[in-house]
Formats: sequence, structure tokens, C-alpha cells
Amino acid sequence: MTPRRPSAEGLTLGAICLAAGILFVLPLGRLVWTATSRGGDPFVEALSSASVRDAFLNSLDSAAFSALGALVVGTCLAGLIGLTDIRGKGVFVFLLLLPMMIPPHVTAVAWIQALGPSSPVLGWVGLAPAIGTAHPLHSRGGVIFLLTIQHAPLVFLVVLAALRALPREMIEAARIAGAGPWRLLRRIVLPLLAPSLIAATGLAFVSALGNFGIPALLGVPGRYVTMPVLIWRRLAGFGPSVLADVAVLSILLAGLAVAIVLLQGWLQRRVRAALIGPPQPPLRLALGRGRPLWEAGLALFVAGTLILPLASLVATSLVATYGVPLTFGTVTLGNYAEVLLRQDAPVRAFANSTLVASGAALALAGLAVLVARFADGAPATGRRIGGAVATFAEMSYAIPGLVISIAFILVYLRPIPVAGISLYNTLTLIFLAYLTAFFAIGLKPVAAATGQLDPALDDAARVSGAGFGRRMRRVHLPLVAPAAASGAILVFLTAYNEVTVSALLWSRGAETIGTTIFNFEDGGYTTLAAAMSTVTVVATVVLMALLDRLGRRLPPGVVPWRL
Repeated sequence: MTPRRPSAEGLTLGAICLAAGILFVLPLGRLVWTATSRGGDPFVEALSSASVRDAFLNSLDSAAFSALGALVVGTCLAGLIGLTDIRGKGVFVFLLLLPMMIPPHVTAVAWIQALGPSSPVLGWVGLAPAIGTAHPLHSRGGVIFLLTIQHAPLVFLVVLAALRALPREMIEAARIAGAGPWRLLRRIVLPLLAPSLIAATGLAFVSALGNFGIPALLGVPGRYVTMPVLIWRRLAGFGPSVLADVAVLSILLAGLAVAIVLLQGWLQRRVRAALIGPPQPPLRLALGRGRPLWEAGLALFVAGTLILPLASLVATSLVATYGVPLTFGTVTLGNYAEVLLRQDAPVRAFANSTLVASGAALALAGLAVLVARFADGAPATGRRIGGAVATFAEMSYAIPGLVISIAFILVYLRPIPVAGISLYNTLTLIFLAYLTAFFAIGLKPVAAATGQLDPALDDAARVSGAGFGRRMRRVHLPLVAPAAASGAILVFLTAYNEVTVSALLWSRGAETIGTTIFNFEDGGYTTLAAAMSTVTVVATVVLMALLDRLGRRLPPGVVPWRL
């Protein structure tokens, strides 16, 4: 008898299992083994340290309060944009989502320069704090404030999508019964949105918990150290047991993140309400004569949270030394020449980030299509494997990026056995870490699109004799391509500017945009950090604008922020 050749479906499942082992099982398993291999109870020993306890409580404190702040701000903005007849919605949505695409450390640099004693903008209007006074953002309140600003757009995006999916029957019935706008909001809209509000809060909490750039630049001067910053400090110490120590701290932080995700899921199940009727366009409540005031208030919010810090960032980048007033006599482009023409590291960083983020976006788009196809289809073995990989992706997204980088350091610190290839201190290692950290971002829209497909389409193609590859190429892929493109765009924009994952993985020749800006600011080269941050913001805005314009000719859903 001739041996049976494995089918294309079986080979694809095997490739998915291999990818899951490399990206999830191996690094996270090595992290747990390193933390627990010393014997005793390493977690109790770690928590017995006052510095670890303080950092753990600070992480919990900053994540919780900033998530609540982001929930309030993001929900109010989503309600104003999604439920009223306010004008210029497309422009406002673009501007409100822009802070989410700007790197957290760039946000921190911009706000430090906007509100400090040397603030060029506040100095022009005579409101700058006195020279020598403590910076108002170098404190617990400053960290929570900026984390709120950074993650409010995430809540806004989730709630706005939920508003579009609400059926109008209940709302119209309440209006016919005489319910006013505020009672309608309190008794109908908010209860129906409860699962989405919980999900948005959980996302904001997890994102704040793993944030490194903002606590590092604001918390360290204010003696408000969080767990990611403590892990970064411990790893920089290079003591004899540093890897085991940071592995323990990483698992403590990851355990808190996973616990919050599990709590989020439990709460969502408790408050979920069954809806009748298909999704319809949301209501457009008339603001009447007060509409210009609401529009002016929204414009002031955008100006205060976006234009003020960015104007200060640009102004700082145009002077030779930080603190020098910006006048016609002090304007210089020397900082831009330094970071774009004279120094090699910034140019390499832009090239490296573009290359690695593009590669991660394309690879995750392809993996997401395959994983979502198996997780939602037959046979049962494929469903179980696809579901397991999707679960790993969700857990990895909940785990802070710094923890993932520690896991990859533990696995690839030494050359790969047999092959003898070393990935440590290379772009390849950053690329693999990006695949692990951002898999869920690329998978979510594809999984949602796959779940809406009729299984009869695949069955009809199978009956017609189409093999697995042909069914994927001719039936499945064209239908989920817009969702895959949307996920790839989000992965690229997230990876292009990140600093949390690459903070411990970069090296000379493998710099990223995020690590280069952070190193400039941390080393006291504030004007160079401002110049490179400005270039990064301009590149992000141009890219988003091009995608937005291209989105007019693409199928709905490809560009995530388009109404």
C-alpha cells in the first residue's frame, strides 16, 4: 500500500500549530519555567519587597483610574459623534483617533514640553510655570492624566462601533413614550451598551497596565514607578539572577492583566442583553440651537488635547537648546538636519520600523485569515486548533509588551540549537515579538468577518470539487479581504510607533523609532527628541490621511476609522 499523502488542509493546520508553538507556547512557557525553577515561592518573595509592592500597586492604581477616565471621556465623545446631528463628523473622528496612533512616549514628550516652565506656547501667553518649579506632570496625577488622554480614543472607537450596531426599535419606542434625551440615554442606550463599555474599559486598563513610555518619562522623575518601569530597571542592572527576577515580575504583571480580562468576560456575560432586529443607522438627535456650542466645545477639546502639545513639540524642535524662547532670531532647522541627515541611528530607526511593521502587518493578515477560517469552520480538529490559537492571541494581547520581550530574550538569548543561528539583538527577534504582541489586533476584524459568512458557500465549493487551497483563494479570501486589510492597517500603525515591546530588544543597528526617541529624551537631548517626534507625527498623519482618502474607493471596513 502506498502511504497517504497529507492533505493541504492538514499541512496548513500543521503550519499553524508550528507558528503557535514558536510565537506563544515556547516563549511564555520558558518565562514560566525560568520564574519557577529556583524553588521556593518566588512570587511571595518578590511581593515581600517594598519596591515591588509599590510598583505593583502603582500599576494597578494608574491603570484603573486612567481606564475609568478614558471610559467617561471616550463614551461622551462617541455619544456626541454617533447620536447627534453634529457637523464635520469625519474630520472630528479622524482628529479624535489621532492621539491613539501617536506613540505614548511622543505624547509624553509633547505634554512635558507643553506644560513645563520652558513651554513655548504657555510662555507666549504668559501662563508658563515659574522657572525652577516642579513639572506638574511629573507625578501620579500626570501619569493618570496622560494615560487617560492616550486611551480615550480606544474607548471612543469601541463605543462608536457599538452605537452603529444598536437596533432603533427600543429607542424609537421610548421616544414615542415621551422619554427625553437624557432619560433615553440613561434607561435605554447605556444598558444596551453595557457589554461594549465593559470591553472598552478592559482594553483601556490592559493597555495602560503595559504602557512603558508614559510612566517612564513622567513617573520616574515623580518617584511613581510602575511594574514595566521596574522590570526595565532590573534588567538594566545585569545582576547574576536578573533574568529569573524579571521573569517573576513579568508573570506577576501578566497574571494581573489576564485576571482583568477574565473579569471583563464574566461581567460581559452578566450584563449582556438579547437584541431584536438587525443593526440600523443610529439616531441623529437634533441639538437645535445649541449645536454650535457643542461643536465649539468639541473643537476646544481637540485643541487642548492635540494641538497644544503638538504645537509645543514643534516649537521645541525649532530652537537650538531646550528652554530658549522661540523667536525669529532663534528659529533653526538644525535639529531636523541632525536627526535626518547627520546621525545614522534615526534614519536606520525609520527604515527598521517601516520594514518590521510592514512585515508584521502582512504576516499577521495571512495568519489571521487561516486561523479564523479554522476556528469558525469544520472539521472539529481544525476548530479546536484555531480556537486555541485565537485564545493564545487574546492572552498575549492582554500581557504587557515588556513581558513578551522578556520571554523572547529568555528563549533566544543563546543561539538556536543545531542551527547555531543567534536572533538576539536582531530585527528578526523584534519581528517575532511583534507577531506575538499584535496577533489579536489583526485577528479580531477577520474573525468577526468570518463569523458572518454562510458555511453553505464553502460546502458548495467543496461539492463542486474545489480543494482546500482553491476554496481559500476563490471563496474565503475575497470575502474577508477587507477585514484582513483593516487588521493589517491597525497592526502597522501600532507596531510602527511602539516602544514597549522593542525597549528591551533593540541594539545598535536594530533601533526602532520608539526606542530612538525615548533614548534622546532619556539622555537629555530634548530638542532632538522633539524633532524626531515631530517627523514621526507628520509621517503618521500623512499615512492616515492617505489611507482615509484611499478608503473612499475601497470596500467598507478596510479603513477602520472611516464612518
